[in-house]
Amino acid sequence: MTLVVILTVRSEAVDKFRAFEKRAAAVMAKYGGAIERTVVVAPAGEGDLLKEVHIVTFPDEQAFLAYRQDGELQDVAPLRAESVVHTELMIGEDGPDYGSTS
Repeated sequence: MTLVVILTVRSEAVDKFRAFEKRAAAVMAKYGGAIERTVVVAPAGEGDLLKEVHIVTFPDEQAFLAYRQDGELQDVAPLRAESVVHTELMIGEDGPDYGSTS
């Protein structure tokens, strides 16, 4: 299972966001999940919101749902609430390898 997650983050709360993500990644690992890659889109101007795109994988939907219900994740939810303005979650699958020479 591959997820694309686009998070809109308050620029002034990036440290709280990073603290949340580190804890969330540790919880994900318990269920075979991982943040495979992140891309940070810097704010356009001072005080603007930044975006962070995550490519996240889980072995299956059941593992993802178990992660979402984990008590440790719930414990750090306040950090997320203080830093994240909006989340867009898309479930997809691996696509073609456009760099392939075959």
